[in-house]
Amino acid sequence: MKLTFRRYDLRFKHKWMIASSMAEGAKEIYPAAFVELHDGDGVVGYGESAPSTRYKETVDTCVAFFERIDAARLSFDDVGGSMSYVESLAPGNYSPKGAINLALLDGAAKKARKPLHDFLGLRFNEGKHVTCFTIGIDTPQKIRQKVQEAEEFPILKIKVGAPGDEANLAAVREVAPKKTLRVDANEGWKTKEDALRRLEWLAGDRHIEFVEQPMPATNPPADFIWLKERSPLPIVADESYLHASDVTLCADCFHGVNVKLCKAGGVTRGFEALSAARKVGLKTMLGCMTESSILTAAGAHLAELTDWLDLDGNALITNDPFAGITSERGVMSFATATEPFGLRVRPR
Repeated sequence: MKLTFRRYDLRFKHKWMIASSMAEGAKEIYPAAFVELHDGDGVVGYGESAPSTRYKETVDTCVAFFERIDAARLSFDDVGGSMSYVESLAPGNYSPKGAINLALLDGAAKKARKPLHDFLGLRFNEGKHVTCFTIGIDTPQKIRQKVQEAEEFPILKIKVGAPGDEANLAAVREVAPKKTLRVDANEGWKTKEDALRRLEWLAGDRHIEFVEQPMPATNPPADFIWLKERSPLPIVADESYLHASDVTLCADCFHGVNVKLCKAGGVTRGFEALSAARKVGLKTMLGCMTESSILTAAGAHLAELTDWLDLDGNALITNDPFAGITSERGVMSFATATEPFGLRVRPR
């Protein structure tokens, strides 16, 4: 097996900012890394790492991790054994581990001549799986522009946790007065009392579906339990839910969870995290980082395990180097994909 990897800067269509990164300012690029695994039979598996400083990961840490891997110990015929080796190299590093996991599964499913969802024992129903489109923190003028550009999407997600939240929500409603909204605070409200006030304010809008991560994941569980008991809207864990091992705590503290492949460590761990949440009665959402069609497609293959999808990472950028998954009018589709197997993506 041969492993290659490269850095790649994903470019935003609009400058990007969320509550947890306001100190860093708005971003124009999102650094990512792509990996390829080549076996001796011409099969190529693709993977992607979209690291987040929230989890103390950068492209540099991803590259350093890739450099430690002995590709001779990887095999499309033994994904489980290959991942046991990869996970033994260092703790954490979930984003680069996830990239290797994607590439291994892509290659394994291609060898089996199956789309990844079929390889995993799942289905993907064309016309059924709908993603929201995310509007980052900005000025009301830019918010109105972004909402107009996203007119085809039936569901929007707006980022909050900034001083201008009220004006920004008003700007959304000027353009899309009754469109379904999901709200993501990204740990922006620091106390349970402040979070409850904000949730009560949002509940005045009858078209808001739920609110993600209202407080920092480091807040005591008792704060989240208190908030869950009083919240007029469902609250969904994001930064509080990384892996299946977090499920018991989140069942007490939230109504649902948002699983992201990069923070979970790939499709295998994402599958586990979604399945564990469903078993305890939590609603499930599959989210994303800013990412190319590799990670977006990987998430779509797990759509059967979700109640909600937020797989718009590739729709937020201008220079996606891969193609295969689309989301016209918000509907996830592989109908135009030219690769029939694996992740169903190809380089442009």
